[in-house]
Amino acid sequence: MAYLQPDKPGKVYLPAIRTAKENGEKLVCLTAYDYPTARIVDEAGVDMILVGDSIGNVIHGYGNTIPVSLDEITSACIAVKRGTERAMVIADMPFGTYHISENESVKNALRLMKYGGAEAVKLEGGRNRVDLVKRLVNEEIPVVAHIGLTPQSVYKMGGYRVQGRTPEQAKMLIEDAKMLEDAGAFAIVLELVPREVAAIVTKELEISTIGIGAGAECDIQVLVLHDLVGMTFGRLPRFVRQYADVSNVMTEAIKKWSSDVKTGAYPDDSESYGLTEESLSELKSL
Repeated sequence: MAYLQPDKPGKVYLPAIRTAKENGEKLVCLTAYDYPTARIVDEAGVDMILVGDSIGNVIHGYGNTIPVSLDEITSACIAVKRGTERAMVIADMPFGTYHISENESVKNALRLMKYGGAEAVKLEGGRNRVDLVKRLVNEEIPVVAHIGLTPQSVYKMGGYRVQGRTPEQAKMLIEDAKMLEDAGAFAIVLELVPREVAAIVTKELEISTIGIGAGAECDIQVLVLHDLVGMTFGRLPRFVRQYADVSNVMTEAIKKWSSDVKTGAYPDDSESYGLTEESLSELKSL
């Protein structure tokens, strides 16, 4: 298959993630949904690339992640894998692809790995996903769990809100994390969780925590790339620090090109393909 290639030195696999946790080394993870973005992210030295169902929000313009399909994630994953040499590629399992039965869930996860090229899958949920995580791991499928704010549960939660604020909620989150670790997940995303709770989970687990809006104590930090570089529209979450304004750069480039076209400054002779003098002479004689 086109995405198969020799491993780049330092290729990130599960042992590297475990070693980083043991050594207290921070890792970074970003989203990508296409070949050029994956190449840029990978060559920048990012350790993990998430082909997230956030593709629904930032690429397809859906209001949330619910409509994202397995076909969309698989297609994006193929492109990302082709552009990645070092980073671990993790694919989100979309809403509805791991809810019907364990057998159906395994089938969908295998598709993301076999045809999409993913090296791990991510799914949302706490103790209600423990048996499924066990099954997937038993089928040789590496799993990243996801607790706290789980965007696929937005309708149930009534919006995007911080989770684990009360002692009872925090206790449940910590218990869920331990259960998912015992089930075989190799990492757990903590999204919109109080930093104190995330710190407790990170300290008590042997596996890595991946934080997004969960404070600095998590082992790994993840962000949506489009948020990081200014390619999203509307209000950014509080935890996002925008490091560039790519949207403005693109807008200005497009405006300048459009102006050059309208004034005749683009293209010029050096940017066009012309005939040789001999061919031009023959053409005139026709």
